[in-house]
Amino acid sequence: MDTTKHDINTLFAQLGLPNSDEQIDAFIASHELEDTTLLQEASFWDEAQQHFLAESLAQDGDWSEVIDELDVRIRQSK
Repeated sequence: MDTTKHDINTLFAQLGLPNSDEQIDAFIASHELEDTTLLQEASFWDEAQQHFLAESLAQDGDWSEVIDELDVRIRQSK
């Protein structure tokens, strides 16, 4: 059973990205999404990251809420 805490910091770690609060804020500030682009299809992800995001959202599992939070935060940073 997976007992990992599912928050924005652990999501970034799962994606292989720096995951301190400051590093996450910097990532979000430096990336944008067009209104018609799904988060998991953004060009700034590598193939493995895109697959993880798409699969997690499709399963509507533990990561979905955190991925949605990231999506909102990136879109609000415009």
